[in-house]
Amino acid sequence: MLTKEAFEESRLRNRLEMVDDGEDLMDYLRSRGKYADGAKSRPSLILLDLNMPRKDGREALKEIKDSPDLRRIPVVVLTTSKAEEDILGTYDLGVNSFIVKPVTFKAMVDVVKAISEYWFEIIELPPEEDSTV
Repeated sequence: MLTKEAFEESRLRNRLEMVDDGEDLMDYLRSRGKYADGAKSRPSLILLDLNMPRKDGREALKEIKDSPDLRRIPVVVLTTSKAEEDILGTYDLGVNSFIVKPVTFKAMVDVVKAISEYWFEIIELPPEEDSTV
């Protein structure tokens, strides 16, 4: 919820979709279950919490990065963990960035602004579909 509020406070133009857990994330990305009928676009970026229920962020990250149709979506871990095994493990799985959630709301707003600026203004993201096929 803090992340959602930070997005609102930042007044970013990026659409934010939230899911409840790792299973919902994978259903959303694969248009399954309750997301099967909804018209949605592929996310440009996934902000991933490692400590999600049902399927944790590590499992979801592995599934995303093992999937040819999902692995190009950049994934940024945004979590409370500072554990070295989490940092190393997620980079080994292919995470694009690892960010420790700040403790204050103002700092969280600053992080959200920096994420948005970097991922949507500075760098060039891959096209949604592979045009070389």
